[in-house]
Amino acid sequence: MTAQALDGPAEPYEPGLPRPGALLRAASDAIPPSGLVLLAILSVQVGAGFAKDLFSQLPPSAVVFLRIAMGALIMGVVARPRLKGLTRADIGAGVAFGVTLGVMNLSFYEALARLPMGIAVAIEFLGPLGVAVAASRRRMDLIWVVLAGSGVVMLAPWGTATSRISWAGIGFALVAAVCWAGYILLSASVGGRFPGTTGLSFAMIVSFVVIAPVGITTGGADLLQPELLLIGLGVGLLSSVIPYSIELEALRRMPKRVFGILMSLEPAVAAIVGLLVLGEVLEVREWAAIGCVVIASVGATRNTR
Repeated sequence: MTAQALDGPAEPYEPGLPRPGALLRAASDAIPPSGLVLLAILSVQVGAGFAKDLFSQLPPSAVVFLRIAMGALIMGVVARPRLKGLTRADIGAGVAFGVTLGVMNLSFYEALARLPMGIAVAIEFLGPLGVAVAASRRRMDLIWVVLAGSGVVMLAPWGTATSRISWAGIGFALVAAVCWAGYILLSASVGGRFPGTTGLSFAMIVSFVVIAPVGITTGGADLLQPELLLIGLGVGLLSSVIPYSIELEALRRMPKRVFGILMSLEPAVAAIVGLLVLGEVLEVREWAAIGCVVIASVGATRNTR
């Protein structure tokens, strides 16, 4: 929601008193852009932590459905998409964006059900890392690819079957990584075809339609429990609406390259949130593997023009 939309009519407020929208803008301006990025990262990962905590009551696909449904509802109200004036190519790009968004979230949550948070996010982060390396086209960036690949190799359960890390979980995380790369590329196209944030709103509605059959089938009547709906609303806010709004504000006030470097901290933040929220204690080898992905992402982003 834009700051202007939050201002509202002036009549309910006495002269001299600041409006709510002005207060929100002042609070945002008081936080440095780097702080806003870290808040966005923290919001996403706390939302993921709450979502994973729901897996004991709902399957991952049902939790994804709740998250996307709440996010689509909120975004649909804030930025209602309009198809008037759009070409078939525009709508096709929006549909592809929405399908990619839905598959990305579903794959990530399936990975989250099989892997510790920090590990799932580290593997998924190979997607934006790959986009950054491809955009750079510097031979030196092959070092970052090798470093990130080494991190994933360190995470793989070679010769040992553990309950913490599974090949299926790694596979789902890699699918999510591919979808994240596609999401980045499609977002640029959709952003140029749809006005404002209506492209994301349209994509979330498409994503809702794609995920609904799977989510409703697996969740069943449990999806109607008020407490689960409330948690789903919280997950949707923390994982989609709040961080997206914060990131937009941060991008207005800082270079995109610096933004990308800060976002590279996400796997480490995910591991910390997993430890504090879910009690997921990682081994030294796993922390080292996450560190490889973070360093590779920072290195690739620094060299991207």
